[in-house]
Amino acid sequence: MVGPERPQFVLFGSSIVQLSFSDGGWGSILGDLYSRKADIVLRGYSGWNSRHALLVLDQVFPEDAAVQPSLVIVYFGGNDSVKPHPSGLGQHVPLPEYVENMRKIAIHLKGLSEKTRIIFLTAPPINEDQIREFYSSDSFFGRTNELCREYSEACLELCKEMDIKAIDLWTAIQKGKDWQSTCFLDGIHFSAEGSKVVVKEILKVLKEKDWEPNLHYNSLPAEFGEDSPYYPLSSDGKTTLNLSEFSFDRIIYWGIHDEND
Repeated sequence: MVGPERPQFVLFGSSIVQLSFSDGGWGSILGDLYSRKADIVLRGYSGWNSRHALLVLDQVFPEDAAVQPSLVIVYFGGNDSVKPHPSGLGQHVPLPEYVENMRKIAIHLKGLSEKTRIIFLTAPPINEDQIREFYSSDSFFGRTNELCREYSEACLELCKEMDIKAIDLWTAIQKGKDWQSTCFLDGIHFSAEGSKVVVKEILKVLKEKDWEPNLHYNSLPAEFGEDSPYYPLSSDGKTTLNLSEFSFDRIIYWGIHDEND
């Protein structure tokens, strides 16, 4: 491990997570905003459901690790919600089992450390027409927006019961104008516009939660943030410009600022 040691944010989930480090993806935006402040660690596995997640949970999050994550953002649900196939194969996980799988994931993560914070992302909506345009495989046609809603609501109920912060992506994505045409690459996975919605919702949680320490990027110190004579000269030619803090410029760049920033 390289140092100095920073807070570690782990993104754990299926393809919504694996693809989040693509150009304009929500993981890459977080990585940019938290540069010099936290390490964003990707643990995304395309095609996986909550059953898959349980099989590797101890390997991804070992209880005896010397350093435990400060934040874990978990997403499973979209693949679980796919309609069952007559063969018994495929991604479908019955709703009651999905809830119990997510409960087990939450219990494991809560046991890692008193300082490990958890956010669950619910299943987002989908664009069924766009899916048909992009994919020929029957496995992708077993998805409906209604099933995504059911799994999203079940996740929200579980999080309420277990006092875990949840982000209702099914609702948040659909608030945007023309969300069906702007928020997806293929009807399932997020475009840059959809990723902005995800980041805004995550940052809203991190800003509002009374976690100690607060994990919002404005609250975390920049690594090696002290002034230095080796920084670029200021306009007066007598001082230097400290470049350790530039988050505001980045939220403008990504188009995720609001009136409160």
